Amino acid sequence: MVFPARKAAASLIAAVALTVLVATPAKAATDAELAFHWAPIHYQDTDSSDYDADYLSTVDFDGEWNTLNNWESQDDSLSRLTGAAYYSVVETSTHWFITYSFYHPRDWEDFPDPFEQFTHENDMEGVLATVRRDGSAFGRLEAVVTVAHSDFYSYVPAGSTFTGGRENLDGTLPVQGGRPVTRQEAKGHGIYAWNGAEFPGGDGVVYVPSGTGEVPSGGNDRSVGYRLVDTFAAGGLWARRSDSTTFAGWGTLRGDNGKNNAANTAWGWDDGNDGSDLPRGLPATDPAHLVSVYFANRGEFSLTYTRNAYR
Repeated sequence: MVFPARKAAASLIAAVALTVLVATPAKAATDAELAFHWAPIHYQDTDSSDYDADYLSTVDFDGEWNTLNNWESQDDSLSRLTGAAYYSVVETSTHWFITYSFYHPRDWEDFPDPFEQFTHENDMEGVLATVRRDGSAFGRLEAVVTVAHSDFYSYVPAGSTFTGGRENLDGTLPVQGGRPVTRQEAKGHGIYAWNGAEFPGGDGVVYVPSGTGEVPSGGNDRSVGYRLVDTFAAGGLWARRSDSTTFAGWGTLRGDNGKNNAANTAWGWDDGNDGSDLPRGLPATDPAHLVSVYFANRGEFSLTYTRNAYR
């Protein structure tokens, strides 16, 4: 016979055990694992007049960190333009914020640009993913902000409670196989949520997260691996933030083709019209604040960082 008090106690113990099991992941994910888990499937449009100028790679794709020769190196470095994206992770008690940065050797046009209004050496735009720490190993994706030139765009996946805040939502973020799906323009490389459409002109590269970066077979390759590179790696992009060989100023890469010094890293990204209280660089340095302004209906949402290597 099971006495009621013992039965109730046993039920309570079982419930607590189940709660602990659900709320506590068996193994905490590393930053690299988190970044890989949420890394986008990335639809990169290409322009047939210079399709390899639209390939993804790293700032040092040519084997060194002098960013004044990357425009020229792109012409003779096809075999070295292996797919890659930078990532960084900062966290609060409620969320992880994962910033992905996609680099191209040039921002270009296929028409003459005599006034240097549009073209410039180096280009970097990206995606900020907001992931709730819900007790599972990789959390739950709740929103992304994408960078397209001097504008940020806001998207949420189906099922997210997030709604528009100061900035309106720009659409629903598609998800394939658990991954967000993004698209990037040819030449200018603005990034948006994928719209489900075929590439303009019918040619483009579909980059998929992989342990190894691959070089596309051409301007119309529908499965190319891109690797993830830690922004905070020793000797890497953040470590070189004050190095004048690579940077012209805070968050700005050196470049002397087209408009000088016109490409920015994540800590230099800025939306030109979202308010003076949101300075440049927030997608990297203070993403919690940016997200708290851009979105409403966020639920429990901490603005205090438990870890932020940008600070």
